[in-house]
Amino acid sequence: MTYLPSTFRPLRDGWTLTAVNGPVPTEAAGALAAGIPAVVPGEAHLDLLAAGLIADPFDGDNESAQQWVGHTSWRWSTTFDWEPGDVARHDLVAHGLDTVATVELNGAVVGRTQNMHRGYRWDVRRWLRPGANTLTVTFAAPVPEAARRAAEQGAMPHVNHHEYNQLRKMACSFGWDWGIDVAGAGIWKPIGIESWSGVRVAGVRPLVDVIAAPGGRQRGVLRTHVEVERDGVAAMGDVHVVVAVEATESVTGGPRGPILKAGVVRRGEHATEVEIHVDDVQRWWPVGHGDPALYAVDVTAASGAETSTWAGRVGFRTVSVDTADDTAGAPFALRVNGEPVLVRGVNWIPDHAFLTRATRERYARGVADALEANVNLLRVWGGGIYESDDLYDLADEAGLLVWQDFPFACAAYPESDAMRAEVEAEARENIARLSPHPSLVIWNGNNENTWGRVDWGWGGDLAGRPWGDGYYSELLPHLLAELDPTRSYAPASPYSFGPYRHPNDERYGTMHVWDVWNRADYTVYRDYAPRFVSEFGFQAPPAWSTLTRVVHDAPLDPFGPQMLVHQKASRGNEKLERGWQGHLPDPATIEDWHWATQLNQAHAIRFGVEHWRSLTPHNTGVVLWQLNDSWPVVSWAAVDHDGHRKPLWHALRAAYAPRLATLQPRASDAARAAAWEGLAPERDTTALVLVNDTAEPFTGTFSATRLAFDGTVLAKATLEATVGARGVAEVQVPAEVATFGDPSREVLVVAPDADASGFAAALLDGADVVAQHLEPAPLEVRAARVDGGVDLEVTATSYARDVFCHADKVDPDARVDGGMVTLLPGQSVTLHVVTASDADPGAFAAVVRCANDLR
Repeated sequence: MTYLPSTFRPLRDGWTLTAVNGPVPTEAAGALAAGIPAVVPGEAHLDLLAAGLIADPFDGDNESAQQWVGHTSWRWSTTFDWEPGDVARHDLVAHGLDTVATVELNGAVVGRTQNMHRGYRWDVRRWLRPGANTLTVTFAAPVPEAARRAAEQGAMPHVNHHEYNQLRKMACSFGWDWGIDVAGAGIWKPIGIESWSGVRVAGVRPLVDVIAAPGGRQRGVLRTHVEVERDGVAAMGDVHVVVAVEATESVTGGPRGPILKAGVVRRGEHATEVEIHVDDVQRWWPVGHGDPALYAVDVTAASGAETSTWAGRVGFRTVSVDTADDTAGAPFALRVNGEPVLVRGVNWIPDHAFLTRATRERYARGVADALEANVNLLRVWGGGIYESDDLYDLADEAGLLVWQDFPFACAAYPESDAMRAEVEAEARENIARLSPHPSLVIWNGNNENTWGRVDWGWGGDLAGRPWGDGYYSELLPHLLAELDPTRSYAPASPYSFGPYRHPNDERYGTMHVWDVWNRADYTVYRDYAPRFVSEFGFQAPPAWSTLTRVVHDAPLDPFGPQMLVHQKASRGNEKLERGWQGHLPDPATIEDWHWATQLNQAHAIRFGVEHWRSLTPHNTGVVLWQLNDSWPVVSWAAVDHDGHRKPLWHALRAAYAPRLATLQPRASDAARAAAWEGLAPERDTTALVLVNDTAEPFTGTFSATRLAFDGTVLAKATLEATVGARGVAEVQVPAEVATFGDPSREVLVVAPDADASGFAAALLDGADVVAQHLEPAPLEVRAARVDGGVDLEVTATSYARDVFCHADKVDPDARVDGGMVTLLPGQSVTLHVVTASDADPGAFAAVVRCANDLR
């Protein structure tokens, strides 16, 4: 949340919600004419739910029955007491109104708003009166308002079914191919009265740099740009500013105690810059590269006896992204403090369809989900919001990098003067707001709009009209150059960083890979050698308890009516079915369907990630679509809305391991020599590829063993390997070991000989599950109650692929510490189930599955 000064008095109490006009159901009309209690910050849907006027929007098919909410105009009203005191200025400050609103104080129109992505401030001295005051905020119905603007100003191409690109409102609130359609209205951030005298700190941008100092030391440079506002009454002269920077507990070295520096905002001016040098600074590093050292920054502005303050934190670090042409095209290579960072990322969508329910606790859970999956970057997707300071604070503390899209997604956007003014206002506010956060390393202009302009048939509909490129190529980069040049900027994702190039060309910049999932088998991932993948993904349902909590079809069926309400992708469940063809047997029951689709999602993503990471350093990053869900839905997420980590999450954790051993097909020298010019050579050998994304080099041996499913050793060899820090190495597996005699009954295992190597074993199956002769019941499971839950000791009597416990079927609140574990004959693993349930431990043993049992 934006820094709230002590002079700000939030107006939280006494709010009521009324329906102004719209298709309100008869049974709710009386209550909504009289007014129902409202929570601020809040949203119309949530107040209606609390009043019992609607059912849970996420449940069953309630979404369609509640579309009237987005077609209704809503009014929030409250009465509050106020006294002028001895303060000169009284401002009404609204930090977030969603979206088109008229604000009235004591019957007078104070202001009108057009944009949920920014705040508004009005001097309301002439409208306030001692004693009781009435504040109302009336919102236009978002769906008809967007349609009206499209009709009046000209519709612009977009995905999905509403004209969301006509409003500066969160695009996915209108529904997405994973998102519920709950376009509504609300006071979604604090609103209140700020009373102040003399001077107010209007904005702070603490920008950092790191420069070399004598003796090989590092010197931090903090340039703090401070904007002030005078009260217009008595404070017209100089404003004296003091900036203090001090190491927090996260800093283990360097100077202690605050470093102070003063500056002055001269009469007639509104800003100054104060520069502070911090010798022997401890730099902020991303996870896996060092400690995320943070420094506190405090700003005080004084005019006479009146003062105003601001507080925040910074991390000293440098950021760059190399997109210069090279012999293979153009990379997208991130560097922090001059050190290359190989990105292991996930896309982040709004964590709740109702933003006021995206609490700090949910953000903390999401950050933990990312870090524990070996993720080092979150990409905040452009169909959502400029993310909360809660998320950024947590990322700062954890060393988790963040890429922030400006909120433009999958559409052409008007470039009218009014829209451009709103875009500039929101960008200025959010660039400044997020400038303290060291985790923010990349700003991105849009999601897929540039690609859409080239490939999605927009030309005829646009008829030569501007479509948003003026924002991405001119306005936004110019604002960043003015306000915060310390981050990198990309105009779009995907983007190829050069003229005469398709924006989604694998040879240049960033790429989105969506033919897989939409129309191609996941093995097509191997046909691509992208420089950086910023989107790709594969769907599966959420955990069983999450799914059945909201889908009540009887019998449960992939194509049941409520199931399809919770599947938003075009022909999504058909694509799930097509996706497992050739990989898994057709499921016999709905529970098998659930397990098979989750398993296939995990297999698909691990296949793609390991292939692309094996191309390091040609490929410098992979960003999965997506980490989280905004509601219970069949989607691309690794973690469902209720916080259950799907099999995909466990597969991603393995594929994103800092030290990855993977078996990949490679062309031999002979195959390369035989290939025709311009054609890819046959991949006729198997290589052990070692990706070492750590600061320490590795030298050691691996045992390569071809095994029968009963454990019989068929061939074996020892491989010697050396791989440098942040490096990659390939070792060819001898043909007599790598060549399967009976692919349906054999597996190749390459395991490190040293337990402390940091590499997990790499496995290569001779065939997909559907073609393997797997023992259908290869597991023995012993369950025992222990402190905090249940331990499951799982032992394989035969080769067992992808062991996973669906603990939520027993206890929806249960969590398991591991999953997607493949066991060789005789191997065991202990899975710890965290649960407060008093269910028989054997019930958890009964929900352990593996790929074999689909046979």
